[in-house]
Amino acid sequence: MRLDEAGPDGWLRLDALACQLQDVATNDYLDAGFGDDRAWVLRRLLVAVRTPALFNESVTLTTWCSGTGSRWAERSTQLRGARGAQIDAAALWVHLDPATGIPHRLTPEFESVFGPSAAGRRVGAGLLHAPAPAGDGALRWVPRWCDLDVLGHVNNAAYWTAVLEEAATRGLDAPYRAEIEHRAAVSAGQTLHTPVFVDADGTLRMWFVNEAGLCASAIVGPASAAGAAARDDGR
Repeated sequence: MRLDEAGPDGWLRLDALACQLQDVATNDYLDAGFGDDRAWVLRRLLVAVRTPALFNESVTLTTWCSGTGSRWAERSTQLRGARGAQIDAAALWVHLDPATGIPHRLTPEFESVFGPSAAGRRVGAGLLHAPAPAGDGALRWVPRWCDLDVLGHVNNAAYWTAVLEEAATRGLDAPYRAEIEHRAAVSAGQTLHTPVFVDADGTLRMWFVNEAGLCASAIVGPASAAGAAARDDGR
């Protein structure tokens, strides 16, 4: 856990965790011999922070394919720290045709390599979050050039900077769960309306909306509330 990954509270930030998750996923995919195929986009990510990782704590990430669909796959990752950090994550990644950007069927080679750890578990790609509320409120978020990835889209990790700004300002205690769903790509320079709603139990719900409609949504809250539609094991 390096200096640029920790917030003022000394905890691993959600945006830094998202970077770690996508990096270890890429490393595993390349190590399996699939070449430099980066045509995967994040559809949904659920994180269960049971014990936060702390500044200067050594952590180990273990990742595996935990479910498959026709054109997507779920990847689970465990983070365990030398000082007790315990974080579990499940990410749904959609495989795209690099030429057309259209979801592309998983290959027999993928099923051969990653199928055994999925153990036949099939997962859907449907989104679960409620639509954005009527009225956009006063909050705005304008992604920066440095939030873009090599595809020219706002990287999934960048959304967590806006979500964490709201969650940390209101107070964020562990254990907690955080979940984000992505619906449409966003480029730099767009002004996104970001309505926020806070439930009675402190669960924060946030939407990212541009002129075309809802682009992403996030939920952050107590472990017993946020992401309640997901399985308790973080998948």
